[in-house]
Amino acid sequence: MANIYLSWQDLEELTSKVVMQLNTPYDSLLLITRGGIIPGGMIAEALKMKDILTASVIFGQDSAVRAEMSWPRFQQFPTDGLIKGKKILVVDNMWDRGRTIVTVASRIKAAGGYPETAVLHWKQNRSLFKDDEPDYYAAITDDWVYYPWQRIDDSGDLVAGRPLVPQFS
Repeated sequence: MANIYLSWQDLEELTSKVVMQLNTPYDSLLLITRGGIIPGGMIAEALKMKDILTASVIFGQDSAVRAEMSWPRFQQFPTDGLIKGKKILVVDNMWDRGRTIVTVASRIKAAGGYPETAVLHWKQNRSLFKDDEPDYYAAITDDWVYYPWQRIDDSGDLVAGRPLVPQFS
């Protein structure tokens, strides 16, 4: 397993791969925070969509409970009225274990919506949902992927940062 550091150009290419697969049109895009915000915005631009929704889901990190078994907590989610009867594209950057995106898609179905899922990267071998997969993805990987909007210290790989100090002449 390697560390992969993507550039903004890499991100554009991956997003384009996803956009070319999509079964458009959609009534709305639902972007999962935080990873789905930027690729979702890029997809919205490509599809010229303005109806953008967001979802924020967290899972308990209690060491006494296995992370795979913890219940999701929705910090933010659209009301059922914004979803019912609508075709929704759910966007995230990564399907790692699949818990977040599967939980979001399930909640959309429960509200009477029709979700499709799109990710840039699918970690097929780590997924907890062996009978499920993203509807659209740009690449399958086992590597740890760093996206250009992420701080390198997001994963515990601390990198000393230099404060930005304005230079006046």
